[in-house]
Amino acid sequence: MAGTTVADDNAVGIAFQQAFRNNGYEITLEDINPLMGYHKPLAIQMVLEKLGEEFDEETITVIHDDFVDEMIDYYQYDPAVKPLPSVEDVFLELKEKGISVALNTGFPHEIAETILKRFQWKERGLVDDYIASDEVEKGRPHSFMIRELMNRAGVDDPATVLKIGDTEADINEGRNTNCGLVVAVTTGAFTRAQLETHHPDHILDNLSELPKLI
Repeated sequence: MAGTTVADDNAVGIAFQQAFRNNGYEITLEDINPLMGYHKPLAIQMVLEKLGEEFDEETITVIHDDFVDEMIDYYQYDPAVKPLPSVEDVFLELKEKGISVALNTGFPHEIAETILKRFQWKERGLVDDYIASDEVEKGRPHSFMIRELMNRAGVDDPATVLKIGDTEADINEGRNTNCGLVVAVTTGAFTRAQLETHHPDHILDNLSELPKLI
């Protein structure tokens, strides 16, 4: 969601940084950006391991709870929250072509639900389904979220699925699911040069390029 369909302006990274600061840890946005797209408790664990800190499950839970509180407040009330340019037009064009549109995210369900409710994407018929990383056994880069969305949509063949996202974790999720196309977009956490090192099938600079690619 953030960075692919939802304007981010680094809000996720800043909220992540603040959640760590609330608990006595100083980290930089450069520490955080490579972990965008991952299941957030896993990303927190990876940061703590990189810092060489001793921690337990309670530490991860407290930091994660602070992050979730920051993000829900942001996505509910901040006027900067908006869909990325052309995103809703792309959703509509895909739906008109008979293509199901489903979103997945490294956020927990309550954040994903907050975003969907604010934009009313399901009520407006722009998005068919969505899933969050805490609703499956493992989040990205594992295939569980896409597989569950496929199951709900009655899709058996991953070769008929196009996966698009803005992070390394998104690309690897698509590969691990054997999606027919794995596409990256430069509107989020990773630059084109960074995305190229992970070898997606295509890299787009704007989601508006997606219908033509299909």
